[in-house]
Amino acid sequence: MAKRYPAAGPVTLTTLLADNASTKSLKAGRIGSDLIRFDYLDYPLVFDGFKPMVRKGRFDFGELAIVTYLQAHAFGKPLVLLPAVIGARFQHHCICYDGRRGTVKPSDLSGSRVAVRSYTQTTGVWVRGILQEEYGLDPAGVTWICFEDSHLQEFRDPANVVRADEGQTPLGMLLAGEVDAALLGSDMPGDPHLLPVIPEPKAAGLDWHRRTGVIPMNHMAVVHADLAAQRPDVVHELYRLLLESRDHDTPAGDGMQMRLFGMEALRPSLEAAVRFAFDQGVIPRPIEVDELFDETTRLLGALTPPRA
Repeated sequence: MAKRYPAAGPVTLTTLLADNASTKSLKAGRIGSDLIRFDYLDYPLVFDGFKPMVRKGRFDFGELAIVTYLQAHAFGKPLVLLPAVIGARFQHHCICYDGRRGTVKPSDLSGSRVAVRSYTQTTGVWVRGILQEEYGLDPAGVTWICFEDSHLQEFRDPANVVRADEGQTPLGMLLAGEVDAALLGSDMPGDPHLLPVIPEPKAAGLDWHRRTGVIPMNHMAVVHADLAAQRPDVVHELYRLLLESRDHDTPAGDGMQMRLFGMEALRPSLEAAVRFAFDQGVIPRPIEVDELFDETTRLLGALTPPRA
């Protein structure tokens, strides 16, 4: 359904934005704008808002998992990406096993059962891609035990995906010995028995970054396509607010800014995300990085390349 925005002056944007480290100042109103009022709709978990965003066009602005955005773009949903990362992390540590049941290495995963919240979960796409390109694992040779469907109703899981029984969880199945490994992201518990499948994951992630230039983003900023078309001034203001909040709340640490801004700064990471998603059958075709943006949001990347 098409959206209409005021032709000029202030706008109110229905917004999906969690209490992220890099957007605290924005959400708290410490960084504000005379042009934009945010109508925040909060969910217990921000990804619970992703289906309403991509299926019903519920939001004017917000954060969205990058793989969900790639699927939304491929399936023609009216969303446009901003070159602004909301959340990012290295993903090598996110696949783990129960050390009480023996050792599991990347080379042991072929023919195994691995639990992941959904096949299209962004963390899962990153980890499978890393395992394939860095460790030679064919993801098609793994049975992926999943618990939720894709945010995009057009997507169907591949044949090597098995749906877990109602009420089960990735962690619960791992601890019960029902799977060989599990992909856990922000829900990774501090259990000393859970060990990383990828040895020395922090060092491995940094080495991978040095060789590839990739910093795996999880969530990025998006706007409704009609907002970008009708009110480019509002989109520019959103970018300014996000950048100012990021710089205030999450300055670069150890010489590295994880939350990159600007299309060119993001290009290596977006190229990797697209490649992994296509290779794994998550999107139906390859997508050029420039295609992910429109004329308004693509220009935002040229505004601040030195600050990325």
